[in-house]
Amino acid sequence: MSQTRKKNSSDGETKPRTSFVNKFLRGSKFMSSKAENGKESNDLETTDFQPSNDTQKTAALDTAQPLASEVELGSRMEKNEPFPRKLGTTAVDRCLDLNNCRLTAADVREAVALLPFLPDLEKLDISWNDSVGGNLHSVTQQMHLVSKLKILRLGSCRLTTDDVRALGEALEMIPDLEELNLSWNSEVGGNLPLILRKFQEGSKIQTLELVDCGLTSEDGAFVGQLLPMMQNLEVLDLSINRNIGASLNSIAQGLKSTSNLKVLKLHSCGLSQESVRLLDAAFRYLCELKKLDLSCNRELGGGFEDSSAQLATLECLEVLDLHQCSLTADDVASLTQVVPLLSSLQELDLSANKRMGSSSEHLLSRLRFLPTLKSLLINSCALETETFTALAEASTYLPALEIFDLSWNKCVGGNLKLLLETLKFLASLRVLRLSSCALVTEDVALLASVIHTGHLAKLQTLDLSYNDSICDAGWAVFCQNVRFLKELTELDISLRPSASRDCGQWFRHLLCAVAKLSKITEIGMKRWMLPTAQEEELEHFHQDHRRSIHFDLGEFQ
Repeated sequence: MSQTRKKNSSDGETKPRTSFVNKFLRGSKFMSSKAENGKESNDLETTDFQPSNDTQKTAALDTAQPLASEVELGSRMEKNEPFPRKLGTTAVDRCLDLNNCRLTAADVREAVALLPFLPDLEKLDISWNDSVGGNLHSVTQQMHLVSKLKILRLGSCRLTTDDVRALGEALEMIPDLEELNLSWNSEVGGNLPLILRKFQEGSKIQTLELVDCGLTSEDGAFVGQLLPMMQNLEVLDLSINRNIGASLNSIAQGLKSTSNLKVLKLHSCGLSQESVRLLDAAFRYLCELKKLDLSCNRELGGGFEDSSAQLATLECLEVLDLHQCSLTADDVASLTQVVPLLSSLQELDLSANKRMGSSSEHLLSRLRFLPTLKSLLINSCALETETFTALAEASTYLPALEIFDLSWNKCVGGNLKLLLETLKFLASLRVLRLSSCALVTEDVALLASVIHTGHLAKLQTLDLSYNDSICDAGWAVFCQNVRFLKELTELDISLRPSASRDCGQWFRHLLCAVAKLSKITEIGMKRWMLPTAQEEELEHFHQDHRRSIHFDLGEFQ
């Protein structure tokens, strides 16, 4: 789809070039059908392309931005990366995906020029392109030409207030819209009614994502009023809008009308203890909910004490994220009665709740009643020996576990033996993170023995970083056995930022092991210093093994 300049060998003149738009059309189903009907010529060059009267009417662009001409396209070719190359092979009749393509304003105009020829377009994604901001009107003016659009993604486009207003006017032209993503556009905040005010009752919207849009409490109240009109809504993401906590009463009331909701994300929304009570009253209406994210709401702590009963009614819940919510001992006691009843739960994140460390013994013990659990994140929870013991015993009843993160719990150090049976039993484990767990040499030797006997065969990511107490002998034993982890792609044994050490002779064992691991691509070794001899060994390794393996030595590299 690239354009080339063809010069006449006799006179050196440049021949007319086929525009990118028409080159794109040649391969589209739209033009194929036209050709079959005998309504278009075989050669669709700009110089002789004559659209029908209807096409002329509907394809007209903003007068200040005409359809890309040969001169415009030629000038684009002189820049670093022409629009056709950015488009690549992603353009089809029903999908135009230009996500993160570093579009320029000229690129946006060229993309708009395609819309009249894509009447069956169902997906338009121009997210993460700053130049869309201030130029969205050129897109919205053509929305009536793509009335079948179902997915519109405009995340991180630096939309302006004028863009927001233009979008609001255009949305009524695409009545079949099912997904709208406006995330990471700060001007949406305070202007949300301008965009969504024309949503009618019975709207087909299934996914609404407004992450980090600077929503105000008034915007939150508006969302609450709008929700009853969106009874088909399945995904609602209002994360990182810290002011909407004040309007959660309205939102919670609206949620009672969204019985088809499957995903609710309120990460970092300024929720309070009262928010838990309001949401709990709505949960019994959300019988289809599969994912609930209330993470990073630090004022939430203490809210579950008397307001978690309805959480147990979420029988379909598969993901529960409560990380960094300042959970208290009373919260943990309440959740102990509820979490084990969530029989469909597959992912549980309780990480970064340090106050639950000494009070979570019963909760962790009852995780054994969640046999479908695949991901358990309990890092940085200040676990104590008793709570870690309860967790270790319960984890033997979790055969489906694939991701296990115990990082930043110092009680693991010297007690890894408590997980011995678990590590032997978890045949599906893909990710194991034990960063900053105060592991000692005996711990890593135990881990090596488990690996040597063929367990952890599916492990892909192993994080042992920031465990500076392991001696060279321990690393040597580990490196001699890491070769048995045939599926391993990432290994991290970095030292903590305040430390640095010379690599021992175990580094040679590591290189020998890595040579036998065909899938590994990343080895974290920050702050390990390689003497000259070992630097040469590493250089020879790269020369002998033409594979893309990154040894991350940090500042010492």
